[in-house]
Amino acid sequence: MDIRAQVSMMFHLDKCIGCHTCSIACKNVWTDRQGTEYMWWNNVETKPGTGYPTQWEDQEQYKGGWKKEGDDIELRATNKAKGLANIFHQPYLPSIDDYYEPWTYKYGDLIDAPAGDDQPTARPVSLITGDDIDIQAGPNWDDDLGGSPIYAANDPNLDALTPEERETLFEIERLVFFYLPRICNHCANPSCVASCPSGALYKRGEDGIVLVNQNVCRGWRYCVSACPYKKVYYNWKTGKSEKCILCYPRLETGQAPACFHSCVGRIRYLGVVLYDGDRIHEIASVDESQLVAKQRELILNPFDPEVIAQAERSGVHSSVIEAAQKSPVYKFVKEWELALPLHPEFRTLPMLFYVPPLLPIAGKVENGTYNTNSEDFFSSLERARIPMQYMAKLFTAGNVDLIEQTYRKLMAVRLYKRAEEMQHLEHPEIKEALSKAKVTAAQCEAIYRLTSLPTMQDRFVIPPMHREYAIALMEDPATHKGSTGIGFRTPPERGL
Repeated sequence: MDIRAQVSMMFHLDKCIGCHTCSIACKNVWTDRQGTEYMWWNNVETKPGTGYPTQWEDQEQYKGGWKKEGDDIELRATNKAKGLANIFHQPYLPSIDDYYEPWTYKYGDLIDAPAGDDQPTARPVSLITGDDIDIQAGPNWDDDLGGSPIYAANDPNLDALTPEERETLFEIERLVFFYLPRICNHCANPSCVASCPSGALYKRGEDGIVLVNQNVCRGWRYCVSACPYKKVYYNWKTGKSEKCILCYPRLETGQAPACFHSCVGRIRYLGVVLYDGDRIHEIASVDESQLVAKQRELILNPFDPEVIAQAERSGVHSSVIEAAQKSPVYKFVKEWELALPLHPEFRTLPMLFYVPPLLPIAGKVENGTYNTNSEDFFSSLERARIPMQYMAKLFTAGNVDLIEQTYRKLMAVRLYKRAEEMQHLEHPEIKEALSKAKVTAAQCEAIYRLTSLPTMQDRFVIPPMHREYAIALMEDPATHKGSTGIGFRTPPERGL
């Protein structure tokens, strides 16, 4: 058993208000340089929708992630033979049109315009070529367009629905959308790392953060093709790949990442989890219906004396184990089984989890009244405006039973707190709902408090990084003193 520590994340989608504050915080800190104009390490998508880059979830087009071959798995985008044949050409890369052509405005035309009768305007110009452009797309171009015939209707996840369900989803009375914030998942089985011919991508041993060594990267861009979430980007100015670094310089000083710290809805949680590195290949190779359950099985109980002893033997510091015991991510993912990975069928074992949003009910008009009542509290799942098949396609690799069980727990917590407010806790309906959801009253209270009333210390349990141990293993620790953040210690040279 090889126990490793992973800084893991959880986003509570019921609380996301789509303000994009997280995206702007990340953009201002990390990607305001030339060559990174189109990069959004953090972006917020509207679902149903095509996302950023366009239809990134369609792996028939982009060939990202892993695919199951017999009892084994292999990369979709490349292997040894394909890698040699396509090393100078990547056929599955998104183009700039799949992202968007970044632009700015000729603000000087406003400042320097001579006096006249006409109102001066600032024309948009490309940040890449400097030429005038007509803006056709942006990183959140389909924002709030959950019922659009262009964007929402082309969501790859709608393939799981019948033609009748698709048609019903776009009726004006049923229109609905929710927000999906995305960053790098810092996967336990990252396909970007496995695909890199030069070995520039690596997963840090002390915290599991996936990084790109800018001095080793040769710009082959296999990582861009292989990442199914399209969270690795190519810097056209430097000829290097770049990606979300989970603000590790902030983590090393005990601060939450910029997008976490700035989140207005307080949807973001961060904590360390322990997992068995020896079982990664085994769990990534199981059938799709078992992927979520097996990934939860991969995460170990930090209170188990045997796990604690083995973790210390594996080099995990006792302070990191203590942080794992307080981790909010462990509670949502393992203890309460509420948080789910995004597209587990990509088999990268993502370490970013989501609590799915509660969906509104599609009611009907009876005697002039819009009625949403039902005899059974959980029957509303069958009448949710977004079908369970769609949510299962997003979060459980198509396992509808698993997503329904998650929703029963979320609904049971809401019913319990409502009954508590109305002093109806002894009502038989409450006990039946908790029983069906397989959740206790104590768990409902704990889930409510960590969801609605958490402090910063509750949401962000940042373990000590203990970089001194990692640096001590290097040949010359003095060369690494003070070198943190992103960038280069030496100027990059293309073509080497």
